Amino acid sequence: MKIEIKKNDVTQKLIECKNEITPLQILNQENQSEHTFVAAKLNNILINLEEKIHYDCTLQFLDISTREGMRVYQDSLTFIFVQAVKTLFQNAKVEVKHSIADGYYIETYFRFLLTESDTEKLKERMKEFISNDEKFIREKVKVSRARKIFADEKTKLNLLENFEDEEIALYKFRDTYDYFTVPLVPSTGYLKLFDLKYTPPGIVLRFPRTNSPDEIGEYQPQKNLLKIFTEYERWGNILELSFADSLNQNIKQKNVGEVIQISEALHEKKIANIAEDIFHKKDFIKLILVAGPSSSGKTTFAKRLAIQLMVTFLSPVLISLDSYFLDRDKTPKDCDGKLDFESINSLDKELVNQHIKKLLDGEEVEIPKFDFRKGKREKSGRKIKLKDGQILIFEGIHGLNDKLTPSIDRKNKYKIYLSALTQLNLDYHNHISTSDTRIIRRIVRDAAFRGYSAHETLKRWDSIRRGEAKYIFKFQEESDAMFNSALVYELGVLKKYAIPALQNVSQEFYEYSEAQRLIRLLSFFLDISEDVIPKNSILREFISGSVFEY
Repeated sequence: MKIEIKKNDVTQKLIECKNEITPLQILNQENQSEHTFVAAKLNNILINLEEKIHYDCTLQFLDISTREGMRVYQDSLTFIFVQAVKTLFQNAKVEVKHSIADGYYIETYFRFLLTESDTEKLKERMKEFISNDEKFIREKVKVSRARKIFADEKTKLNLLENFEDEEIALYKFRDTYDYFTVPLVPSTGYLKLFDLKYTPPGIVLRFPRTNSPDEIGEYQPQKNLLKIFTEYERWGNILELSFADSLNQNIKQKNVGEVIQISEALHEKKIANIAEDIFHKKDFIKLILVAGPSSSGKTTFAKRLAIQLMVTFLSPVLISLDSYFLDRDKTPKDCDGKLDFESINSLDKELVNQHIKKLLDGEEVEIPKFDFRKGKREKSGRKIKLKDGQILIFEGIHGLNDKLTPSIDRKNKYKIYLSALTQLNLDYHNHISTSDTRIIRRIVRDAAFRGYSAHETLKRWDSIRRGEAKYIFKFQEESDAMFNSALVYELGVLKKYAIPALQNVSQEFYEYSEAQRLIRLLSFFLDISEDVIPKNSILREFISGSVFEY
């Protein structure tokens, strides 16, 4: 049996084995610490380090500097946290709410609210588990048996109703079973780096970052982000829409049309509220800046905001920062040597600032046009001069960065930050990340409008995420308003577009395992027809059929 050891898709070594072997045994034979790596890829399929190998293959080891390795680390730590709560607080229930501040925001329900002292007790119990280096036991069981195991957990039980495979991989830690969307580390000793931050009424379980995997970074409170999550969670609770199975029940009972209408009405109300706030500040607001990460729906939001501003008798002029991209031969490159479109230096900052200043001074400018297929900026013939009472909207990923608008006083800017902050989770312990929602949106849009395959989109996602962390996320707490563009029903719509695209990602590609994970995620949702989705919905930006031109 021949095993080709690869790193970053480059062959490092070829080893031969007479008998079956595990990735962990290979690591031990190579005299490398088993704690360095948390998982492996066998022919581009993500596997546990104790998976048995018995045929010729390629093998790649993952540490927590990789996105998939970090996800393995995060889910493994989550399992330890759940067990720590179970041993300390009788009949307590743990709910992993969402990602925030390099961690998961988690709430625990039992007779009393958790205190800061409880947080310290949990941390010590987790450290105890880790120092004991206790095993995670992986068991592949029939779905019928899994249903018996989770008989008292309604959310998991309902989730399994739509699970299409005959078997499912479960993990057992001490006396607790759970399901996760990725394999876990072999034992608790791998998980030495973590922290717990008391954030009433919950706790943030904090992890290292992929770009600094050897330390826990300084805690940065994200009060505005937490406020938005809490607001949407309250709305979800009112409609009893917190988990995938609750959405599926609405689909089965043919109530999804009402869910869609309420979701869209909530968006419209939030946009109207932002427009009203701008109206009350119209005497000194000269420039509205709309920003957010990739696939957050900035373009549609800006167009809908412009309409709401007109309702308040303001006259907006909308300009996209995409028009100001530098020609491809002048675009900076990232650490992998690829074009870095997420860098603020990919924009002509000087021209942006010059045009904004001229427009606000009453001068006329010609807005350029960027041809994405040619990779070149061209003349558009679109000339703009603001009339009295008109207000300027600039939309783009770097809109909140003051390097674009240094000549404009902060009090004259109104900053709006967008993201798709998913409020729907698979179950109590498996949350759906904002990143997953956005990459699925982008895969659908890239295939429909930009001619990119799912493989090409997935291949660029790490670079996009690095750019967002470096240039975009840090500005969200500086915004005057935040808007959550996620729609509680959207994965049920996107799946029929995304799954065929993801199924075309060949196993020969490194991104195959990520494509398969997203397919599994989407398979938990029942299909929703797009026929009842309004033509002005943010979702239309990705699936087509919008009333707006892009």
